Amino acid sequence: MKRTHEHHDRPLIADGESYRVPLFKWLFAVPRFLFKLWFGIVFYVTLTLLFPWFKHYLGRPSRYPKAFRLMRRWGKVLQWITFLPQRARWIGALPKPPYVICSNHASYLDIPHMYVLMPDHFALMGKYELLKWPLFNIFLKDMNIAVNRGSHTEAAKALMKASKALSKGICVALFPEGGIPGAVPRMKHFKDGAFKLAMHHGVPIVPVTFVNHWRLFGDPEQLLSRGHPGFAEAVVHPPIPTAGLTEADLVALRNQVFDAIEGPLREAENQRLR
Repeated sequence: MKRTHEHHDRPLIADGESYRVPLFKWLFAVPRFLFKLWFGIVFYVTLTLLFPWFKHYLGRPSRYPKAFRLMRRWGKVLQWITFLPQRARWIGALPKPPYVICSNHASYLDIPHMYVLMPDHFALMGKYELLKWPLFNIFLKDMNIAVNRGSHTEAAKALMKASKALSKGICVALFPEGGIPGAVPRMKHFKDGAFKLAMHHGVPIVPVTFVNHWRLFGDPEQLLSRGHPGFAEAVVHPPIPTAGLTEADLVALRNQVFDAIEGPLREAENQRLR
């Protein structure tokens, strides 16, 4: 198995499962299940209550900013009721919109906490499977962008939609890994779409790291996955400019964003090993 990155010689971040004690995985299985069940109940009960307002706001593109603001308020309520308050560290100031937000993807928490974290209206690029989620799928039909990575044609259409959003001055948020990796917090190889998009429009990229979401809320479909209350740590990095970059700069830009996002994950790993 490859133990180092393709663009530097540092060791890979360890698979989170390697830190777990088998006995504790089973001993705390019931409390973890109850915690994730509580999260799911709160998520869908509050969404059901807010659904009429969301449906109204999403009826016209001119009302999307109001839907976005409501999403942020909903996310802030969720984080406290589910005992997962966000604690953010800002290393740099946000540029003027539009810009592209690139984040690691390690948990289902990433999407609601992205809305809590980032104040400027953005269109989220999410996986196509979210269209199958009851009620929540309304957000992927128009205001945000569903990406079908199983089809090159559909994926290209999603990037075109994201490009139109940037042209209108709307930020775009996406997870360049293309999904939650199986070895979180270790990140997968980044896909090129986000970087081509940013370079095409000459807009900056804002890297974001969700440091410990993988520990707080694992896959709810897996009985032994992680789940417990705690502060959800996030880091917002300084923007990385793309103006004037060409196709020849793509790999260097991708690696720069990858390393920025990975930095706090590596710091957290080093603290665990002390």
